Amino acid sequence: MKKDTEIKLKGDKVIEQIPSIKDKALRINLNENIYGIFAEIGAGQETVRHFFRAGGSSGTIAKAMSAYDKDFSDAIYGVEEDGRYVTESRLKKMLSHEAGLIENRLSRKTHPNKIFFTYANTVATIDFAKQFKGHGWVGIRYQIEPDEDYNEIVIHIRFKETDVRLQQETLGVLGVNLIYGAYYKYNDPKRMLRYLYDHLDKDQLEIDTINFSGPRFANVDNRLMSLQLVKNGMTDAVIFDPEGRNILPAAILYKKNILALRGSFRPVTKVNMDMYEESLKMFLDEHKVNAENTLVIFEITLSNLRSDGEIDERDFMDRAQLLCSLGQTVMISNFQEYYKVVEYFSKYTKARMGLAMGVNNLVDIFDEKYYRHLSGGILEAFGKLFYRDMKVYLYPMIDENGEIMNSETLKVHPRMKELYKFFKFNGKVVDIDNYNPENLEVFSREVLKMISENKPGWESMLPSGVAEIIKKQELFGYKANQLLEKSN
Repeated sequence: MKKDTEIKLKGDKVIEQIPSIKDKALRINLNENIYGIFAEIGAGQETVRHFFRAGGSSGTIAKAMSAYDKDFSDAIYGVEEDGRYVTESRLKKMLSHEAGLIENRLSRKTHPNKIFFTYANTVATIDFAKQFKGHGWVGIRYQIEPDEDYNEIVIHIRFKETDVRLQQETLGVLGVNLIYGAYYKYNDPKRMLRYLYDHLDKDQLEIDTINFSGPRFANVDNRLMSLQLVKNGMTDAVIFDPEGRNILPAAILYKKNILALRGSFRPVTKVNMDMYEESLKMFLDEHKVNAENTLVIFEITLSNLRSDGEIDERDFMDRAQLLCSLGQTVMISNFQEYYKVVEYFSKYTKARMGLAMGVNNLVDIFDEKYYRHLSGGILEAFGKLFYRDMKVYLYPMIDENGEIMNSETLKVHPRMKELYKFFKFNGKVVDIDNYNPENLEVFSREVLKMISENKPGWESMLPSGVAEIIKKQELFGYKANQLLEKSN
């Protein structure tokens, strides 16, 4: 693992020099105002070790502790309702408890210029049998000015290495990067995310959840930060709830029946909601599926967010706001192929799964060009897609001749006909029959064009209340002033 200063080049030109982990820790130590507590559980005191070794740590470290024994941990931080220790709740209690101690035990009169912090992590490294690679919660609660409220950064990590010692070292480097970034890169959270991987590689560590809060991050939308995680290759997928909060995927997907709808949702139309409502009814009618244990996911792939090769973040936020306003859970993923979505869900649940999609999407699934990178080609992909009890709920479409296309009339490549018939015959593809025929004339790309050009009539193509949100917040290029000028 590299710990020396790194230099990033663009051609022969130095564009950035990354300080070593020792230099980062030393800079923190030499700042006479930064002072706080390190509380680390589960993987050794790996982060604070760097600060002790860098020199000058007495000016930074008020206390370093590790309550490894569960009874000690419970006595200090309280008992978790679920009895677990590697949870966000436990991390939050650690941060709150230790921040309270430093405030109570150190007088502001004696230390008027001190900016306090608490760094904490609760981690499970790889088990002896190497079946579970390990994961953890890492966070910092800290001040930028002595008289201001605390800011907070909380992340969830998954280890990719298969050796305990390597995981411990990785955690230590990440911790230093987080503390350094919190103090010296807080004004640019997007760049701070990238700096978390200084002296680390993506094959060592995955960051799948992050949340910023506090006065310095008042204008930070955590959904946008989630997008950065996927965009930067730090994780394959992120999930946020209808309130816009980033959620740990494992927590929300665990043992759930999952119905997923993929789309651009640009904007969400009556077709999308009709597909959602009717497919959900069919899914809940399946054996062993109950509403209490079922989760619907609206998925947007990274490729659906790109415009001219770049991700349009404003466009992303427009879609996110609309879906959240409709009470939906949203997933942003880096999965182009559907089988990768099913693989991802399968890491967390063995319950029933369903994919709701339009005819054109199903036709694409049977296109061999998407599977040339697999040694087993399309058969390998379909084995991963349909190996479990998974169904496709198919929404019809109107073809160029005005005919309705469904699972019986769609056309796949001649080489794929028998393969398609096999899955159709075995009930893996079922039609959504109870659809609204009027919706077949609605196309999101036409709606989007009408909105941006302020053409009338697009409101009737959207679910109730959506047009009002678009107008009020001027989403998707809608300009109220332009429309007013045209009417005059």
